Amino acid sequence: MNVSGSSLSGGGTVSRALPAAGVLGAVVLLAIAQAWASWHGVIGPLRSLLDDYLANPQSAAVSWAGLGLACIGVPMRARIVSLSAAAVLDLLTLGLQALCGWHVSIGTGPTLALTALTVVAFRWRGQRRRTALHAIAFGVLLIMASKLADTWLLVSIIAGPRVLDQYVQLADHALGEPAWLVGRLLDAVGPIPSHILHVVYVQLPVAAMVVAVWQLRNVTTTPWPRHSLLRTFLVLGVIGPLGYVLFPVVGPVFAYGPLGHGLQIGDWPHVLPALTANPEPMLFDSETARNCMPSMHAAWATSLFIHSRIGPRWLRWAGAFWFVCTLLATLGFGYHYGCDLVAGIVLCLTVESALRDPDRGWDLYRVRIVSLGVLVFSGLLLSYRFLPVTMSEYPVLAGFAVLGAPAAVVFVFYTTWFATPGGRLAHWGGRDATTDTRPVIDRPLPQRNPDYSRARQKG
Repeated sequence: MNVSGSSLSGGGTVSRALPAAGVLGAVVLLAIAQAWASWHGVIGPLRSLLDDYLANPQSAAVSWAGLGLACIGVPMRARIVSLSAAAVLDLLTLGLQALCGWHVSIGTGPTLALTALTVVAFRWRGQRRRTALHAIAFGVLLIMASKLADTWLLVSIIAGPRVLDQYVQLADHALGEPAWLVGRLLDAVGPIPSHILHVVYVQLPVAAMVVAVWQLRNVTTTPWPRHSLLRTFLVLGVIGPLGYVLFPVVGPVFAYGPLGHGLQIGDWPHVLPALTANPEPMLFDSETARNCMPSMHAAWATSLFIHSRIGPRWLRWAGAFWFVCTLLATLGFGYHYGCDLVAGIVLCLTVESALRDPDRGWDLYRVRIVSLGVLVFSGLLLSYRFLPVTMSEYPVLAGFAVLGAPAAVVFVFYTTWFATPGGRLAHWGGRDATTDTRPVIDRPLPQRNPDYSRARQKG
């Protein structure tokens, strides 16, 4: 934060204008998305939000996660009242649905409770109001981002009628066809591991909320941290899905397996596809989202793993468990190829490096890791699209390249952000003995110049 000279003369105006501009931009984006969805005869984000209020929510987990994030920034009494009210409202909604013979679902309770909490928070004053609205904004943003993502999946279908699965499957040969191997393994071990992996896969937003709650547990008594898991999650959600339009892929369970609606060209996971020298874009249905490249579940699970490293032992173990199980689920259920996961992990490390430790600034070391991540991510996608035949013909060399380049990103990422100051790795990563090694989440916001604060009070 720059607190010197005349640069602060308009700081207050800018700080007040940015949230207003963000709200206006979000409203415009939602309106455009809803207009597009209505034009194509689908629900859209605003219609989906209305369904949440009318006892037909699309996702109970997202609604509860949004309320949970909002409750981080409010006093304990308001937190207990909000969560209790949400639970009671959900139970009443379930009773009404069962009595009337409607579709049974939960998630309306937290939506109503979050709305009421927002109205109450606007009536507060001072720091309590600012902290509460900050947390509520994150909760609302999580819910609306989820609804925008659902609309974007429909955009990916319309923008990519032909999918590139044959190219990615050939490239995946360099990694040993992991989707087929893990899929067979899950078939062999029975239903219990598959059920556990399914729960982990679906409840990734809830796991992220747990990590975020731990990171932000003290925001009602200390300044809001400069960086947290929420920022990485949301930025990934904005950048990653662009790949769905640029590189449409549906996944092995659809292109080669039983969910292909008659358009599949294989028998996943039981039979490995024959290698071909002439892959081509294949026309697919108008129901399956092209949401494989990159794997956002892998990217989000990686960010969850990274941010859980600064927590207590139980959180570190939980983060590692969620990361491993999410990767196994994406492969074992046939939702992704191995190449998708590699691209998603590289994307996460790149975005995290751009956002992490903002007080450090854009020094040579941050520029290096971000540039390396962008180059590797771009190189992976270009290789999957234009060199899959070569990769399948030389699987060992291609496998070393596909795994070696991301390994280099992981190494540079570690030296830049996690290496213990004083060693050679830390010196190479720009973390010398004078570096503040406390996690960014534990550092207070920089304080304004006291002379400037007194001048503002006199003015």
